[in-house]
Amino acid sequence: MAERGFRNPYPDYDVLAKWQSPSWNEQTREVVAKRLREVPPRRFLTEAQYATLEAVCDRVIPQPERGLDKVPIAPWIDARLHENRGSGTRYVPLPPLQDCWRRGLDAIEAEAQHRYRRPYTALDPVEQDLILQAMNKGETEGPAWGPHFPAQKFMRHELLQVIVEVYYAHPAAWSEIGFGGPASPRGYLRLAANRHDSWEAQERDDTLVRAAAFK
Repeated sequence: MAERGFRNPYPDYDVLAKWQSPSWNEQTREVVAKRLREVPPRRFLTEAQYATLEAVCDRVIPQPERGLDKVPIAPWIDARLHENRGSGTRYVPLPPLQDCWRRGLDAIEAEAQHRYRRPYTALDPVEQDLILQAMNKGETEGPAWGPHFPAQKFMRHELLQVIVEVYYAHPAAWSEIGFGGPASPRGYLRLAANRHDSWEAQERDDTLVRAAAFK
């Protein structure tokens, strides 16, 4: 999972500029404000499990360009687990949601100890990525994994999916992809491919940017 420079196709777009526009009503503003300001505290995972989750999130979706303003991911996953709120799908043979995440994070830590004799949070980024890659390929070595708890299934159906879901539920991530947020009350009119409403984000044309640089 080598880090690459992130190309933001909507560098001039900020979804929060819609705050007082006809695109959003009071209910929408309330939901968005809660996502921005009411980051939940740790209530479900142990301190060690939470630290492992934070380290994994930093490798799955690195945010070096954000500095201290990173999109919080681990707090919202912990909140989901505290409420036992999942997709409603259980991927057998993985155990029920709460036990699944506890065991999965403990297994990542055990894999780090098995391979490197150090906690996952103490590994360098390359070592952390090697463990995540092994999980994704089903090539883990630690005894915590196995037919009863397959690393690949936990990685693909729980860990990766939920991390990405939580990240793209945040307004900062909406701006990166030109998403206008909840369509309430204005909605969208031009729904065909490659058609945009006037209030939607316009993708930057890098060919024009490069051409302007040579003028």
